[in-house]
Amino acid sequence: MIIDRLENADRYAEMHPGFRAAFDLIRDFDFASAPEGAQEIDGERLTINVLRRDLKAPEDAKLEAHEKYADIQVMVRGDEVFGWKLTGECEQPQAPYNPDKDVILFDDAPDAHWPLLEGMFVVFFPEDAHAPMIGEGQVEKLVVKVLL
Repeated sequence: MIIDRLENADRYAEMHPGFRAAFDLIRDFDFASAPEGAQEIDGERLTINVLRRDLKAPEDAKLEAHEKYADIQVMVRGDEVFGWKLTGECEQPQAPYNPDKDVILFDDAPDAHWPLLEGMFVVFFPEDAHAPMIGEGQVEKLVVKVLL
């Protein structure tokens, strides 16, 4: 997992071939005029999802993990908390991994909680089970999926 402020994104752009394109997209993205929902940007290699959502209580936020994609989540407006646990230490899957949606959900409790404040981003890799969108109120964020 990587968590940082968006102005430091260039430090991570060379970690993976898709990260440069993802951070360029994030930097130039017109969030205000974008409709909510997912859009393919470069086929299955790069997608973006615009979220305008209510936050939820910690007990309602389930850990999720992905095998094929890294998630780059950017807080555009508002603040949230997310739970985190190593995927390999999760022992309570809700169902088997769904390859069509590239997701597995767990009933395990997170080992740690981290704030994601306005102007920050977090990168979740397959080893990072994460429970996003914890808190009160609403947030606006981008989720960019980068094929690994």
